Formats: sequence, C-alpha cells, structure tokens
Amino acid sequence: MTADDAQTLDCLRRFLDEVHLARPDDLPEVAAHAAADLGWTLRLYVVDHEQSCLVPLPAPSVPDAEPVAIDGTLAGRAFRRVQQVPVPGGELSVWVPLLDGVHRLGVLQYGLPKGTDLEDAVVQDRLRLLSHLVGHLVVGKSGYGDAFDLAARRRHRTVPTELLHGLLPPLTFGCPGLLVSGILEPCYDVAADAFDYSVVDGVAHLAVVDAMGHDLHGTLVAAVALSAYRNGRREGLPLSAVLQRIDDVIADEWEQRAFATGVLAELDLTSGRLRYVNAGHPAPLLMRRGKVVKQLTGGRRIVLGLGDGRIDVAEEWLEPDDWAVFYTDGITEARDATGAFYGLERLTDQLERSAAAGEPAPETLRQVVHAVMRHQGDRLQDDATLLVAQWASGREREMTVGQAPPSCPTRAAAPAW
Repeated sequence: MTADDAQTLDCLRRFLDEVHLARPDDLPEVAAHAAADLGWTLRLYVVDHEQSCLVPLPAPSVPDAEPVAIDGTLAGRAFRRVQQVPVPGGELSVWVPLLDGVHRLGVLQYGLPKGTDLEDAVVQDRLRLLSHLVGHLVVGKSGYGDAFDLAARRRHRTVPTELLHGLLPPLTFGCPGLLVSGILEPCYDVAADAFDYSVVDGVAHLAVVDAMGHDLHGTLVAAVALSAYRNGRREGLPLSAVLQRIDDVIADEWEQRAFATGVLAELDLTSGRLRYVNAGHPAPLLMRRGKVVKQLTGGRRIVLGLGDGRIDVAEEWLEPDDWAVFYTDGITEARDATGAFYGLERLTDQLERSAAAGEPAPETLRQVVHAVMRHQGDRLQDDATLLVAQWASGREREMTVGQAPPSCPTRAAAPAW
C-alpha cells in the first residue's frame, strides 16, 4: 500500500467512525472534516424539490453561501450533466455531482490546494470515493431527520402532497441494463398522481397512476392504488392479477364512487420484452434512436375501480437504448393563458430535443416538466407525472463514473454500445 492509499483509507475510516452517531444535520460538517484530512474544503448542496436550484447545507466550519441556479451555472452543469466541472481562475475549485447510485441529490463544491493536478489518479480516486460515500450517507441519514428535506423545501407543502411524496420511490435508479427515472409536479401541491418501480430477478416492474380528484380524497385513492400494486407485486402475482387487485381494492373501498387510470408494465432486462396493461390512461410512448416512433396502444381496459374483469396484456419488444415513456394527462393537457394544450406534439418535440443533446433521462424529465410549468405560467392546473425506463443503453454507467460503458452483463449477445 502506498502512502497516498494509506492517507485515503485513514480519511475514509475517520469519516465513517465520526458519522455513526451523526444526526442528519451534522453530515455537512462531518464531510467537511473528512475533506480537511486531505487538505481540502467541502461544501454540500442539495437540489430543491422543484429541481430549479442547489441549496447549500450549513456547517460550522464552512462559510455560508447562497443557493445556486441549476440552469446557467457551473454547479448546475455538474448536476445536469453528471460530471465534474472545474472552476476556471482564482483558487482551485471543482463541482462534483452528489449521487446515490444514479439518483441526483445535489452537488459538492471542493476547494483544493493550488498546484493540485485534477487529472492525477490519486486526486480523482479521492474525489470519487468521498463523493460517493457522502451521497450514500445523505440517503442513509435522511430517514432519521428532516434536515435534507427542509433544505430542499422552498415553500409550504400541502398535506396531500406530504402523504403522496412519502410513498414515492427515489426519483432515479440504475442497474446493469436499465435506467429508470420519474418526476412529479407540482411538488408542493400535488394530489392524485403517483409512480412506482422495482427491479427483482432481472425484471423491472413499472407503474403510473392518476386518481380521480385534486384533493386529499384523490391522494388517498392514489395511495391505496399504489399500496395494492406493491402488495400484488410482492406477493408474486402475474401482471393481470396485480391490476385486478388494484381494481378490486378501489371498488370495494369506494363502491364505484372513485376511480383511477393507470399503466402497469414489466420489462425483462435480458430480452427487452415489455408487457403492459392500460386502464383508461394515456398511451405510453416508445423512443428509438432519439425519436418517438410510436404510441403503445395495446392492453386497454376501463379505469380502475369500476370492477371490470377483462384484462388483456400487450407486448412490445424493445431494442437497445429504447425509452418507454409513461405520463399522465397533466402533461399533455396543460393549458396556457389562451387555453392551448401543451399537447403530445410539444412533449414529443421536447423528448427528441433532449435526446439529440445527449441528456440523460433524469435531466430530460426535469426539462420536460419545467417546459410544462412555463406553458402554464408556473401554475399547473393538474398533476403532471413522467416515468421513463431506458433499456440496455449503458447510460446508467455513465451517470456514475462518466465513462463509456462496458458491454452489459445481463444480456446475451448484446450489440456493442
């Protein structure tokens, strides 16, 4: 072991020893201590709930700072593009994306001694290890206090929104052969949209639900639908039976006085086979080679909660790098001041422009939702949800290390990426 390796190991060991009894709001200071062991400074920023700015977390040994906009800044570029961004001139500084896996949590601002070579393998190894560890600990500590949520919260949030967001999975997940990302707006006053995903035994399970109503009642319907979905999935039921369970639970509880639309899907990560059912919901889109090539119009039945027993499961075979895009009508039916819909054409155009720019799925969804918000004058009249499953592209690897991916271990005879 070299002296550099020993110093890195000692730094990480002290970091882990100190963080064991740390409260969530202690983490920025503990991380700053770890950086100081290397002769660096470190400030931690988390993304706000609307994904418009990066908010610094206070730490006693770190000077106060102001929030930084995501669009048009170097810090924002590190967040958007998931890459290190050095700051030119002055003291040596670098912005590094803060990730848990591929879930974008914010950024880290490092200050390094003058003369440090950012291309040096030891420096890069330390940046990578410390940043990854801080990202994992932000998520690990989040369940023990509200510090990170309070920083990300820029205004008051309604009770229905609090309930709904507490049920959602992390916005982004990646594993070999899959990148899945979701987003839901308005993040402070949403009521009845929800999404979910899970990956088990090489199969990605995906769901988008839009319940009737825009109040606490609609939130409860969405919450029950989501819980019934998870229950059926975890009980090992086939896709059609999972949908039937949701249908039955809503019908039994509200006696056909409430309903929800939704799409449930299963994506086999080895073969690319997508199986799906659609209960009165907008048809998902299929993107291939950066273009929306079709709507997935199969598997249709009436809405959930009306007790219809007919369920047909549709199939689509994906090609490597295909995107399956699920959305609620709050996206396409968003109206501007003249009453014009945002519409499917604008959604398609935004997806294709983001793909042409090489944007990763999470950034594409952020841009789409912000475009929808601007279309409505930043006041959504309905909940707007997007969920994307990107198959066999290797982008999940780029979002963790910023390098071209190796061939995927989950696919036999996969084409080179």
